[in-house]
Amino acid sequence: MAPTTKPSSKATHVLKNPPIAEDSKAKAASRAARRVSRPHDARKVRLAPSFHRPRTLALPRNPKYPRKSIPHPPRMDQFRTIVHPLNTESAMKKIEEHNTLVFIVDLRANKRQIKDAVKKLYDVQAAKINTLIRPDGKKKAYVRLTADHDALDVANKIGFI
Repeated sequence: MAPTTKPSSKATHVLKNPPIAEDSKAKAASRAARRVSRPHDARKVRLAPSFHRPRTLALPRNPKYPRKSIPHPPRMDQFRTIVHPLNTESAMKKIEEHNTLVFIVDLRANKRQIKDAVKKLYDVQAAKINTLIRPDGKKKAYVRLTADHDALDVANKIGFI
């Protein structure tokens, strides 16, 4: 005799009598989901194969503390421009015969800066400036004074004669 298969009482109970409360909850949720109106946006049309990052908001810097404690000294003022006067024999000859003062100046100083520095330091007007870089790497400046100033008097005032 073959054994007869009979569904268990528990399984038949679930199949025959589904819980009514859960079924009605599911139907109510389905109706509510259908009622919600969501805009169906069209998919964005991509016209380029590459992506470029958009430019985002660049805020101005708002530091918590200053990065420099004090401002740096002036890069090239009259005291840094003229290093010292030169009082060699040839420089003395220039003072006496050509109304010209000779200075060692900063290597980065140009003729305008040298002219302004002489004006500020010694209160004399320069007519012409000639510069050269010596073999030892220092810059020499020949400062020709105007006719109304005497180089010998200025040299005495500076104190290198």
